[in-house]
Amino acid sequence: MTDDSPLSALFDPRAVAVVGASDNPAKWGYWLAKGALSGRERRAVHLVNRRGGCLDGVPFRPDLAGLPEVPEHVVVAVPAPFVRPVVAEGLAAGARCFTVITSGSGTADEHALAELVTASGARLLGPNCMGIVDTTTRLRLSWGEFPEGAVGLVSQSGNLALEIGRLLARAGQGFSRFVSLGNQRDIDAADALESLIAHGPTRVIAAYVEDFRDGRRLARALAAAHAAGKPVLLLTVGRSPASAGAAASHTGALVSPYATVAAVCREAGALLLESAGELVDTAVCLLSGVTARGGAGPFRVAVVGDSGGQGALAADAFTVRGLDMPELSERTRRAVTAVLPPGAGCRNPVDLAGAGEADLGTYARVARALLLGGDADAVVLTGYFGDYASADPAQTARECEVAGELADAARESGRALLVHTMARDTPALAVLRRRGVPVYERVEQAATALSGVARVTAPCGNPATTREAPYRVPDGTYETVRELLSSYGLAFPAARFVTTADEAVEAGHLVGYPLVLKAMGLAHKTEAGGVALGLGDAEALRAAFRRMRAATGAERYAVEAMATPPYAHELIVGVRRDPAFGPVVLVGLGGVTAELLADTALALAPLTEARARALLSELRHAPLLSGWRGAPPVHPEAAAAAVCAVARAAAEHPELAELEVNPLLVHPGGAIALDAHGVMA
Repeated sequence: MTDDSPLSALFDPRAVAVVGASDNPAKWGYWLAKGALSGRERRAVHLVNRRGGCLDGVPFRPDLAGLPEVPEHVVVAVPAPFVRPVVAEGLAAGARCFTVITSGSGTADEHALAELVTASGARLLGPNCMGIVDTTTRLRLSWGEFPEGAVGLVSQSGNLALEIGRLLARAGQGFSRFVSLGNQRDIDAADALESLIAHGPTRVIAAYVEDFRDGRRLARALAAAHAAGKPVLLLTVGRSPASAGAAASHTGALVSPYATVAAVCREAGALLLESAGELVDTAVCLLSGVTARGGAGPFRVAVVGDSGGQGALAADAFTVRGLDMPELSERTRRAVTAVLPPGAGCRNPVDLAGAGEADLGTYARVARALLLGGDADAVVLTGYFGDYASADPAQTARECEVAGELADAARESGRALLVHTMARDTPALAVLRRRGVPVYERVEQAATALSGVARVTAPCGNPATTREAPYRVPDGTYETVRELLSSYGLAFPAARFVTTADEAVEAGHLVGYPLVLKAMGLAHKTEAGGVALGLGDAEALRAAFRRMRAATGAERYAVEAMATPPYAHELIVGVRRDPAFGPVVLVGLGGVTAELLADTALALAPLTEARARALLSELRHAPLLSGWRGAPPVHPEAAAAAVCAVARAAAEHPELAELEVNPLLVHPGGAIALDAHGVMA
């Protein structure tokens, strides 16, 4: 073993000790000990229990101090009060890695335990974790069944890991490694992901993470996995939106933790999914060799079925998930027609019209024609195949033979073949799974898996850097934030700040009519009656001032020039400082309807102008910005530069928890900010 780092002791120790081993199957210590003993041919295994006993002929030793060799990896499954003494004893014995199953010792005690371990150059997994499994090194230090395969799983939920394992097993797949993170007091999700990137047998990485800790480091690990050719499939929680009424800004209402994770995944090339089933379906598809087109156009699917209804429903399922159902070329149609009876549907989807039932070989011949035709990136066979032997056992051998022919065609073509069938666990399906052909019980599973693969794209990258700000802003008022953003190149209308009606009239003469009067110190000015537009003279300004002071009680006001460039659109640009990921920038359709429309795109700040332009293009209403129904497009460079200015200002001023420009008026001649607001950290 060439790797001599502490994490090598986590996954492939020369000797392992289970403290709290038991001969009682009702206890965790029993299953940890049984799992450890399953790897006795590869490593020394020591079972420790101060009360004595034995398991499978292996006697329990009273402590770690008396072991005949150094236990590189110590698994701790003892009551909470005894965890620290056991770890201290293990460190004294030379242990380099600890997996602590025990929970309930308290946050302060857990931090102290981590400090004790790391101060000695060792590593800690947990506490409150389910353990670790490496099927490639015969290391099983957990409870439950973990089938062997090529999926590396990192999870903060033990039961979810077991569910994923069972689903993988049904699909003919399993785990290369499983790491239960627990409370992540030392080894965290990024550590575990980095270990899987370097792990040869792991081909697909799956993760369930609730607490992202150092989110920027985790994002780098996700991007590194993509660069290494190992797609990451991520599950997390938090899709329920936060209450907008409690937010101090539109940005605070629109940037949820889940939306932030989704943005990080898009930037890093990872895939954020919604359930264990969706994760497994996509993983199995990826393991079959299906890859996205890498920006070369939409992912194309051809469907062949032995039922017109199933074929049509399959086509709908793929189309609504953003996949393309292309017309078949004349050459492909001729190849399909040659093997089907008259009247069969030879377009996409292809309807076998009973030909498969008459001759099972038709399934393979038509699938081969579609795979070799080059019109599609993936071919989906939907319907009855795989179930013929259930009704007629005499057809078992032939159906298995055709299953092999289907797999051969997929391999020879270099394209993906997926099978949706109403059968379950038949010999023919076993052949398909063994040959790497994904098999799904419901067509929507196949559609979801392929759409997931199509969404695995290259990381966006975020090479923009920050500088140290020369000063700290004292507050988040419009006057202060306006000055800050102006220093970053963002344009604002001419303005004066006043406290009385007389000062407002004097400022009006300097700014020029028509103008805007705004009350300062309000998070949502329009709703509170704190904005008056289009004031044409001093009399209108005085009247607006009186009404606004009575409605808001504000002490300070802005007298600002009206900005009404033609063909303008309102955007919102905001940055919120996420506890894990740092500053996150949001762009979207803005103004008073920002939360209603919720048409937004997110990224980590700061941004390059290229990334800012890409964010704007992701909006649902992006066609409005590029010119709609003959209207001229907005100035793309000016719009992107404005987004970058807000993102950089927020990134370089950590004293601001939130920074927002709403609206940002973008138009063919440039971009101008009409209001801004900050929330202090």
